[in-house]
Amino acid sequence: MSNKTHDSDVTFIKALAELLNENDLTELQVKREYGDHDALSVRVSRKQEVINHVTAPAPGPAALPSPTAPASGPVATGGASGDASATDDPASHPGAVTSPMVGTIYMQAEPGAPSFVSVGDKVAEGDTLLIVEAMKTMNHIPAPRGGTVKRILVEDGAAVEYGAPLMIIE
Repeated sequence: MSNKTHDSDVTFIKALAELLNENDLTELQVKREYGDHDALSVRVSRKQEVINHVTAPAPGPAALPSPTAPASGPVATGGASGDASATDDPASHPGAVTSPMVGTIYMQAEPGAPSFVSVGDKVAEGDTLLIVEAMKTMNHIPAPRGGTVKRILVEDGAAVEYGAPLMIIE
């Protein structure tokens, strides 16, 4: 890689950092292709993230509109504890599909078109669940596994952050 390309990459990364701050984003991730075997992958993050969802305590309220407000009581008492944990933190559900990037959710291919999926629909691995628009690019989010859509945790047009739960597939 030439020094000129290196200087251009440094300028590009600085521009991403400015974009992150100007738009009050927490993270940007970009891959720049130069040729067949030459690429630059950049991830710029402004806030500390909780990477391990299994052992870390549930984070504070996320900037994610959801159909139900977060529960204020941290402990469920008695009965169906499996159901209570699924409603308390959807991100910890084993069937959770999370956002791979920061962006805007679109539930259908174009305005007026039917949604890609609805609650109760059966999906196969690889089926498009929704679109996340990031930096004017429409990213189709595929189903990571086959199953039934049990819950949709986002609304059309809502902003999502990296790692935010989008839906539950069982």
